Amino acid sequence: MKEKFTRLTSTCVPLPLENVDTDQIIPARFLKSTTKEGFGDNLFRDWRYDEQGNKIESFVLNDPAYSGKILVAGKNFGSGSSREHAAWAIAGYGFRVVVSSFFADIHKNNELNNGVLPVVVSDGFLSALFASVAQNPRTEVEIDLPAQTITNLATGKSESFEINGYKKYCLMNNLDDIDYLLQNKTRIEEYDRNNGYNP
Repeated sequence: MKEKFTRLTSTCVPLPLENVDTDQIIPARFLKSTTKEGFGDNLFRDWRYDEQGNKIESFVLNDPAYSGKILVAGKNFGSGSSREHAAWAIAGYGFRVVVSSFFADIHKNNELNNGVLPVVVSDGFLSALFASVAQNPRTEVEIDLPAQTITNLATGKSESFEINGYKKYCLMNNLDDIDYLLQNKTRIEEYDRNNGYNP
């Protein structure tokens, strides 16, 4: 179950690969389901398991040294097709934040629509974070959504990040687009009445 997002301090799972596309995040053969349940089990499926279904021990999600609610990914994360299922898989696995120096726009919006915060950082900050996690897998990162800052607690370095004000409000209040409309139902009805709209 999703929760309101304000501040998060967590260890990280590093994925220092660039141009990770949505087919790598969730392969096309898993797109038949129309509900969000179970997609986390197949996040990065072809990198996590071989053709016989055995774990590929060298892949980071199978390495017990790494855990946490923050995925740190290389530049240009979520490129390729616009499938929302990729965001479902990331959220379903348990990630609340993805950090990268660049996101594909559609995937970035899909993450926001599914309770995952995409944090865009500079190339230098990203490189330093990868280095910190490589040196110590227990490195923690602090995300402060109200202040719009990310801090590498190993180095003490912080950066500000941008986020659409509406999406920020939705994350902080655990609302999707429908929830937001329902929350403002009275105001919408009042606006309609004041502007002569009678359904």
